[in-house]
Amino acid sequence: MENIIIAIDGFAACGKSTTAKLVAEKLGYAYIDTGAMYRAVTLYFIRHQVNLQSTEEVEKALSNITINFVFNADSQSTHTYLNKENVEFDIRMMDVTKRVSEVATISEVRSFLVAQQQEMGNDKRIVMDGRDIGTVVFPNAELKIFMTAEMGARAIRRQQELQRKGREVPLGDIIENLGKRDFIDSNREDSPLKQAADAHVIDTSNITIDDQVNQILDLVKAHAIA
Repeated sequence: MENIIIAIDGFAACGKSTTAKLVAEKLGYAYIDTGAMYRAVTLYFIRHQVNLQSTEEVEKALSNITINFVFNADSQSTHTYLNKENVEFDIRMMDVTKRVSEVATISEVRSFLVAQQQEMGNDKRIVMDGRDIGTVVFPNAELKIFMTAEMGARAIRRQQELQRKGREVPLGDIIENLGKRDFIDSNREDSPLKQAADAHVIDTSNITIDDQVNQILDLVKAHAIA
């Protein structure tokens, strides 16, 4: 099978990251969590009280940021490192979640991270998920997926994810946060969330993660045959 780029886009809490990780594992590909990259930048901005309205402050902060992904043997998963610090837990906290979409609207931030993401795809053999992977980062990706799901299903999944990390957040708060993120992600001027014309749509409202993975693997096989 030829080496390809698999671009997975879609709304928050549709199962993109979990599915992308498993697809990458099955194919022996690298998995790139672009959402974690935006979260890492957001965490840095929060910690350093960066004024999001100041281009100068934003650019200065970005010049001090290095993001890496390192495989963690204990958890058997890839962790996000910000300036050599493991921030995998910190970037999933609600204070970051509430601000990440706002940070992602900043053109300087997007240019900074898109350049890194495109470099990661030079050798192909990657599965990358996010909001603009099939439309901006890799518009020529061999396989594009767009994932969606009903709000109720998404909110319950996000609540369960937080519970597994020891955090109890009311379902109403999660629905409110997801709604705000959807609006910001879909309406920002720079690289809004939208379905690529040649993307395959997967509605995850009523299917399992295994079903999601198998659907994508079937599409990979179909691409190899075509």
